[in-house]
Amino acid sequence: MNAPHLQLRSPLDRRHFLRAGAACLALPFLEAMLPRRACAVPGGVPKRLLLIGRNLGLHAPFFFPETPGLGYESTRYLRHLEEHRGKFTVFSGVSHLRYNNHHSEPGLFTGVSWDRIKEPARQHHNSVSLDQFAAGHMGGETRCRNLVIGPPVQWNFSWTGKGVPVPTERSPLAVFRQLFISGSSEEVAGEMHRLKTGRSILDRVNAEAKTLGRMLGLEDRARLELMFSSIREAEQSLVRSEAWVKKPKPVVEYEPPGSDPDHGQITERETLWLDLSRLAFQTDSTRVILLTLGDAGLAKIEGLTLGHHDASHHGKDEGKIEQLALIEETEMKVFSRFLGTLCQVREGDATLLDHSAVLNVSNLSNASAHTCENLPVILAGGGFRHQGHVLKDRKENTPLSNLFLRVLQQLQIGAETFGSSTGIMNEV
Repeated sequence: MNAPHLQLRSPLDRRHFLRAGAACLALPFLEAMLPRRACAVPGGVPKRLLLIGRNLGLHAPFFFPETPGLGYESTRYLRHLEEHRGKFTVFSGVSHLRYNNHHSEPGLFTGVSWDRIKEPARQHHNSVSLDQFAAGHMGGETRCRNLVIGPPVQWNFSWTGKGVPVPTERSPLAVFRQLFISGSSEEVAGEMHRLKTGRSILDRVNAEAKTLGRMLGLEDRARLELMFSSIREAEQSLVRSEAWVKKPKPVVEYEPPGSDPDHGQITERETLWLDLSRLAFQTDSTRVILLTLGDAGLAKIEGLTLGHHDASHHGKDEGKIEQLALIEETEMKVFSRFLGTLCQVREGDATLLDHSAVLNVSNLSNASAHTCENLPVILAGGGFRHQGHVLKDRKENTPLSNLFLRVLQQLQIGAETFGSSTGIMNEV
């Protein structure tokens, strides 16, 4: 007779709840929710993608190592990630080729040709961003298809397949409520009514627009088709929301602040955004997140007297560079702490970091010179074969989209090209 722990079993429903009368408690991701053969196999655990976009670069001499491989000599910035050596890779000589403008944020995660997004940026014709492309393949089984979050920045980083910018949720408290705070029965009923009303409005608008389309020329029909696409995406979002609105949200042991952090509280602010990203992954509330962390303003850091933008435009002034380093070292410390929290969460025989691809990158290399070559790129976790430092040609850069394609491959998303890719970056 087989011992109980060796008996074959059916996997536990991932949306199984502990019930006591009318009360329900959502369960976190458990090994019992994996298929029988997947319990000891990391590949059976959901894969995640976190994109972190920054728009003022990093001071290259303090960031990039000089030698490739895992044995690189740590730099001023990378020493703050030393405890995670072997769990991340720094890339040198990688960029979106021929990008040459300070405001290249719209192309950071799309990688489209510069001709399509060059200024005036508000009139550009973009393509789908990496987060939205991945969410189209990964986002159907979670409460949120994906999250686009972060403090205010001037430009959009996330774009639909039609090249339409995706709004960013700027309030961490709003994100926390969306993911983890359930309303009363009356509030749930009101939410259901709002969703159903929204769907009926969209259906009516869609029918009227199609009638109108038969009277329009080709260009107007193309514009109308773009609107149809937005309507369809809104409908899909409403259907997903309606399916989840009655299901209890996960309970997490995390106390958010009573209000959103002040803009100058760089450590508290970035820590909170990254903690929310970890909790969203840990509870399987979503599997794709794009987090933008922009200008820190006049951050509350001891010894800092300059704003982030002013310090980044240093003009090689040593005093300003030291001011910039105070900000960027603080950000590296917060990022290191975040990687540590992902390592502390066990999933099967591995960790949450092992199952989460974290890509931290900026659209600028040197904000002072407004250059877009040799971008600062860190790829962490995700089960990659991390190399410490991958040194590509710093004069003839490799397309960053090649790394995007490798990330999609690791997420088991089939794609032969993405953005301006010329192949797959196979070093990791």
